[in-house]
Amino acid sequence: MRDFYPDIEPYDSGLLDVGDGQQLYWEVSGNPDGKPAVYLHGGPGGGSNPNQRRVFDPEKYRIVLFDQRGCGKSLPHASAPDADLSTNTTWHLVADLERLREHLGIDRWLVCGGSWGSALALAYAQRHPSSVTELVLRGIFTLRKEELDWFYEGGAAALFPDLWEGFVAPVPVEERGHLVRAYSRLLNDPDPAVHRAAGVAWSRWESSTITLLPSPETVAKFTEPDYAVAFARIENHYFMNGGWWQEGQLIRDAGTLRGIPGVIVQGRYDVCTPVMTAWELHKAWPEAELRLIPDAGHSFDEPGIRSALIEATDRFAR
Repeated sequence: MRDFYPDIEPYDSGLLDVGDGQQLYWEVSGNPDGKPAVYLHGGPGGGSNPNQRRVFDPEKYRIVLFDQRGCGKSLPHASAPDADLSTNTTWHLVADLERLREHLGIDRWLVCGGSWGSALALAYAQRHPSSVTELVLRGIFTLRKEELDWFYEGGAAALFPDLWEGFVAPVPVEERGHLVRAYSRLLNDPDPAVHRAAGVAWSRWESSTITLLPSPETVAKFTEPDYAVAFARIENHYFMNGGWWQEGQLIRDAGTLRGIPGVIVQGRYDVCTPVMTAWELHKAWPEAELRLIPDAGHSFDEPGIRSALIEATDRFAR
């Protein structure tokens, strides 16, 4: 079982102006002459974290992390009362990735992403296959209606009825027939008492269910009010718009990836992004190796998930 590489600090960082009044925080660590790799965080709206650097051998990789629009250290932050998400879409993020790659002088890079980061990685690789050397994906999520209905409209409540009560609590009974839509109204209510309570409830539901076993530390991070509001607003905005692609598009177009080596890492007991989507992606992209981890849920930090990611990046470093 592989553990994270030692913690390292970035040797370069900055804010990249990508237009639309948006500035993206980025950082680079590891070996300046190493193989370029970028990690795409989840959510959308989750922001990057230092452990994401640690799935790459710092002696062999030039490791790029960045915060997608509206979250982390990027500006403006989506928790702001006047946050405007109209220019925060998948295709804006795909364009941002290309702009960042060019800004850093990188020809091609390994793209690693988990959860929403897997969706963004697929969208990016399908649009810019010549920019990608390999794909390492975890907890596959493609925003199909069946995936959203499972986790946000009541399917997963069968496993977590106690936690589900907290998720639906802010929503008036008459609006519970479409919870994602109801939350859109609540999260965009100008009253901080309304949108903060909704953001915390949304984020508590997700953070309480993404680990195989409860993690109070994860829940505490996700439910810090500013983080929770930005995270919930951005996620909900993307879900309301179906990712700005056709239903099932990322799996339908997986054939465009066939020249790109890939590894799919998936927890068997992932409640947030169930194994069905990873399985269907693998069927559509059989050249990619599928690693089903028998004792894991969704979280990047679970030992089996972490180990499989590191084994994949080690292999591609060679």
